[in-house]
Amino acid sequence: MPESMTGKQALLEMLKAEGVEYIFGNPGTSEAPFIDLLGDYPELRYFLTLQESVAVGMAEAYARATGRASFVSLHVDNGLANGISLMLDALNTGTPMVVTSANYDVRKVNESKTDLAQLVRPVTKWAVELSHPGQVPSALRRAFNEANTHPKGPVYVGLSSNALEGIDEMNLVPSRPAYDDARPSAEGIARAASLLLDAHRPIMLIGDRASDDDANEQAVELAELLGLAVYQVRGAEVAFPTTHPQFLGNLSLRAAASRDAVQRADCVLAVGADPFEELFYWGDVILQPDVPLVHVDPDPSRIGRAEPTDVGIVAHCGRALAELTAAVRGRLTPASVSAIGERRRAIAAEARANREAYEASVAERWDARPMSPARMMAELAAALPPDAIVVDDAISNRGPLRHYIQAASRGDIRAARGGSIGGGIGAAMGAQVAYPGRPVFGVIGDGSAMMTIQGLWTAANDDIPCIFVICNNGMYRVLKTNFNVYQGEVLGLPETSGGRLPYADFGTPFDVAAIANSMGVHGERITDPAQIKPAVDRAVASGRPALLDVVIDGSV
Repeated sequence: MPESMTGKQALLEMLKAEGVEYIFGNPGTSEAPFIDLLGDYPELRYFLTLQESVAVGMAEAYARATGRASFVSLHVDNGLANGISLMLDALNTGTPMVVTSANYDVRKVNESKTDLAQLVRPVTKWAVELSHPGQVPSALRRAFNEANTHPKGPVYVGLSSNALEGIDEMNLVPSRPAYDDARPSAEGIARAASLLLDAHRPIMLIGDRASDDDANEQAVELAELLGLAVYQVRGAEVAFPTTHPQFLGNLSLRAAASRDAVQRADCVLAVGADPFEELFYWGDVILQPDVPLVHVDPDPSRIGRAEPTDVGIVAHCGRALAELTAAVRGRLTPASVSAIGERRRAIAAEARANREAYEASVAERWDARPMSPARMMAELAAALPPDAIVVDDAISNRGPLRHYIQAASRGDIRAARGGSIGGGIGAAMGAQVAYPGRPVFGVIGDGSAMMTIQGLWTAANDDIPCIFVICNNGMYRVLKTNFNVYQGEVLGLPETSGGRLPYADFGTPFDVAAIANSMGVHGERITDPAQIKPAVDRAVASGRPALLDVVIDGSV
């Protein structure tokens, strides 16, 4: 039955009905009407952040960990604008979030009243601004439904003061689950199976949407059955066990080895990934004309978006892989089984050789000072508790992190999913909120950390016991490495100048440990590899948030 109440009360009642437990936010005057009511809703915990990107980063990581939409409260237009970069990442990578901010009285139309929905429409699935209290329940219901259904992503609901303070009869009906694991096309599965069985050097490119669909086990089964070399594309989640002998690491066209791997393949299976998506332009079509691309994805807009696709299958990734596995298994012959066995052994040997080559390449500087990124990551990997979750915001040091820190299950490693930096501090806290029983380590570049360093205060204030590990190289190293790739690989120049790129160095070094201590988080500065394990042990034992400021070499 309808109940008479204010819009602000209806907002909080709808959050309860939707099962929301946490609000990630930064409040302003316009949000005060419903903030004032939170004392009457102890089941809703508000995490106060001092900058909006921290709130969005926390919400984004929490939503990915739980698989359901998180709730974010920002402030009018200026606070909302601060969250846009990470909202764009959430849109591009399919993270469900409901973002709100409040506006002033609708009668102020002749003054500087911003159209909030229009402001964020380019970075959301759906955006609306409410002017009447009676709109609140239905708009929140649609918002959660939109956020949680494929293609998942952020939505926005703006709330004028009129909508919050007015009274109306409210129907507090929450959203209902949408069952969207549609069965893949039988014809598409059959064609894909034929192409893969006919191939001699097939590869699998797997991405985050496969992980979101919990398709890890199905991906392993198909890879083993067909002898697929497996690469992760823009891997924020663990979509395939990194310890598996057929896993060959992340594929990025900016690396010559990755481009060679693509050119050697005679069939490509992309699952929940945007194949060949990269920062730089490597050509309109990457694959040779006679190399078929099979693309499985829950989001139809991703298939054929950049690379011509021979077989596109719109479906839940796990279900599609299971049916593809069944189709392949039914057509295997003794000869093909033997050939696939040889292929698996060759891939495993290649993976071992790649690891050995990497370790040989870093051996010369193993005892250097400042310590090398590889040494830092090796020591950190050895010190991590066995159930640790690592949030990877290491930016230009992602390579050594992913080499030394292995992950068997989806939640073991998480990373920023889009192109923005600054999400790591919030993401570490959001992951810790989602996994209160596991230690969470945020491994974060110093440049990225400084964009949202205010988040350390939230960790202290709300006693979020994650451990921040800062890769302190005193520069935006990613700019230097990317410029070297651009000049050397894209432009083909004989010499590169990334190492001398102006305005990429921090002339005044950051003492991030001191900043942490000033915000109530225990901070330690580390310059010797031998200090890493004892510091990790102390941080874990404390049960409190901590920060390890590790000074490393930044040379490129």
